[in-house]
Amino acid sequence: MSAVLVVCTGNVCRSPMAEGFLRAALERRFGGAAPLVSSAGTVGWEGSGAMQESVEAAAERGIDIADHVARRLDAGMTASADLIVCMAGEHRDAVEALDPPAAVRAFTLKELTGLLESSGDGRTGSPEDLPGRVAVADELRRRAASPGPWDEDIVDPLGSPPSVYRAVAWELDTWIERLVAATFGPAERADDPAIPEAL
Repeated sequence: MSAVLVVCTGNVCRSPMAEGFLRAALERRFGGAAPLVSSAGTVGWEGSGAMQESVEAAAERGIDIADHVARRLDAGMTASADLIVCMAGEHRDAVEALDPPAAVRAFTLKELTGLLESSGDGRTGSPEDLPGRVAVADELRRRAASPGPWDEDIVDPLGSPPSVYRAVAWELDTWIERLVAATFGPAERADDPAIPEAL
């Protein structure tokens, strides 16, 4: 089964929320066949729970991360991941420093989404296609003449008021929905009513 690893700094603010949103989006799409999703921090607060503000911000968007337990990133985690989604460029760089072969599978959330959206292939896929889609994104990244036009970092809300956590939760949720669509194609909407023909 495919595996996705989400990485931030402490594994108590951004990556727990991103893990929860991504797991939910993939499970809605693929049910029990969804890729496994986990998270870790480059200086992870080993054993800590998610910040209460993150728990509340995620809950407001329908995601329960109350049982999250922080982990510190290690090379075993990066080696076993088909995709490593980083919250900021510094985390992607930390993955490369820790496990150089994993660099081809490590992207910031916004970088990866932008690369796959720009591919314009309009494909649909299954969880088994994830390694291939990651390879496509890495090839596009290596061919790019300059960095993408996006501000690739998700702001670290640690120490900020709850409103900032809510803004980060909204940003993560929005970008993750885009990432899933860019990776696997638009979700089919079997429940959509037929569009009536124009009279």
